[in-house]
Amino acid sequence: MSLSDTLSDMLARIRNGQLAKLSSITCPASRLLENVASVLKQEGYIVDFSRERPADASFDQLKIELKYHEGEPVIKEMKKVSKPGRRLYYSLTDLHKQKAYSGLGIFIISTSKGVLSDHDARAQQVGGEILCAVF
Repeated sequence: MSLSDTLSDMLARIRNGQLAKLSSITCPASRLLENVASVLKQEGYIVDFSRERPADASFDQLKIELKYHEGEPVIKEMKKVSKPGRRLYYSLTDLHKQKAYSGLGIFIISTSKGVLSDHDARAQQVGGEILCAVF
């Protein structure tokens, strides 16, 4: 199976898993997806994640444990911002002007210092490619 946009695939799997009230989902693993999952865990949107290789598979998979609050998914909306056909890069000054969902959500940004949330990128004074918005 060949995917052209693995991040969009992961976001769709999380969205679908939460709609089906699953406790965890799996997706093909990569360093980018691990870093995005790490930001989601750090910000409290997921419980945990782990990289594992099932016995019947030839590649590693990322297992993500979804988080619910009073039966409702913690993640209300996830949206891919930068797409394969149109990459969006924000400098530090542009980042100060942008707020994800009026300040209630976060942007996940790929920077020269790694994959960070928008407020971590502001604190470290770096800009980068906006990967997705989470609320």
